[in-house]
Amino acid sequence: MKTVPCPRCGALAPYAPENSWRPFCSERCRIIDLGNWASEAYRVPVPIEPPADAEPGEK
Repeated sequence: MKTVPCPRCGALAPYAPENSWRPFCSERCRIIDLGNWASEAYRVPVPIEPPADAEPGEK
């Protein structure tokens, strides 16, 4: 059976239909991760772009 590290705690978890929390090792890790997304503790980086009305070469 294939195992993967839990994204939350790093413990090896089976990556199979029998693991209803996959890729997490437990419901606890899944809920903690969901809470971090909901509280905006995780953020997807966005490249900073100059304003549309800026002159070329100006930031």
